Amino acid sequence: MNDEIFVNAEGIILGRLCTFVAKKALMGYNVNVVNIEKAIVTGNKKIVFGKYKRLREIGGPRFGITIVRTPRGIFKRALINMLPHKNARGRQAMERVKAFRGLPESLKDKKLVIVQGASVEKVPNTKYVSVLDIVKFIGGK
Repeated sequence: MNDEIFVNAEGIILGRLCTFVAKKALMGYNVNVVNIEKAIVTGNKKIVFGKYKRLREIGGPRFGITIVRTPRGIFKRALINMLPHKNARGRQAMERVKAFRGLPESLKDKKLVIVQGASVEKVPNTKYVSVLDIVKFIGGK
């Protein structure tokens, strides 16, 4: 049995992607997610950006929540809430997940899995924002 899975996140809804990745990681697979900046967050652009703006403004310069300004950080933040991260099983599952921006040269020849039923084309007339747009809004590169 091959215990390594390569997932393409292009055009996939972030929450549904995270549930798939969390289940596979808890089963013991090593999961590599590529093109994470092209994942989709559903919702009105104004509402989604407002959520991240509010999170960024909590606290002050010395205290408060830290928002990671990378596509990988946004994905990991969504994924950790779907795992039992306060016990050893969840922490080990989190260590088995890797996320990449774009498609690295070392993974070009690998077969990429597309999550069935999680594509944004399956939900017509839905407003959405890409993870890269969120990163640019909160000040990332």
